[in-house]
Amino acid sequence: MRFSCDLPYHLPMGETDTPLGSAHLPLRDIVREQLQREILAGVLKPGDRLVEEELGRRYAVSRSPIREAIRTLASEGLVEVSARRGAIVAGITPDEAREFVEVRALLEGYNARLAARYRNPEILARAQAILKQGARGKGDLPALNAAFHDTLAEAAGNATLRAMLDTLRKRSARVFRPQNAEAQRAVWDEHRAILEAVLAGDEALAAERAEAHVRNAGAAFIPKPV
Repeated sequence: MRFSCDLPYHLPMGETDTPLGSAHLPLRDIVREQLQREILAGVLKPGDRLVEEELGRRYAVSRSPIREAIRTLASEGLVEVSARRGAIVAGITPDEAREFVEVRALLEGYNARLAARYRNPEILARAQAILKQGARGKGDLPALNAAFHDTLAEAAGNATLRAMLDTLRKRSARVFRPQNAEAQRAVWDEHRAILEAVLAGDEALAAERAEAHVRNAGAAFIPKPV
């Protein structure tokens, strides 16, 4: 199996048939991508220890790129590092999840508003192609979901906002992971509704739908008030 430099990849734990060291990206980036995907997919769960020696054997790389990847993931909030426990997969409290939802809803709404304002035809054509593929329910849906949102961020034409959203999406991805096939279908139905409003140039509706999409996606992770 060979890695693509253009699209995210996913290899189940223990089933790599090509050492990571043979891929073309820098080792630290390859290891970070793989660890990130396993964390977001729930293969590596909150509290799981990330032991450099064990990961090095599994990925057939030295400890140096493992250490660098862990350091980067810690800066993104996916890993916690302490002198006592070493590196572990970070958990998310309900309060943290609520904060992610509140901030991301606000930023995604404004992003959709800008995308509807500028309506870049080339970028939105790419968003439509991603939507069509994701709505089929086949392929790497997490990667397609990320690509859809990043394409809308590109369409908004605001580099600062795009960078903020990229960081926030990485840190909050576990909160917004669909729990079942029905939830996955709902995600793509909402994507379609957002894009329709963007293509129509309806800024207010695009923002409203994007905010609702974030709140709906995060609802399962946040306990309802008693």
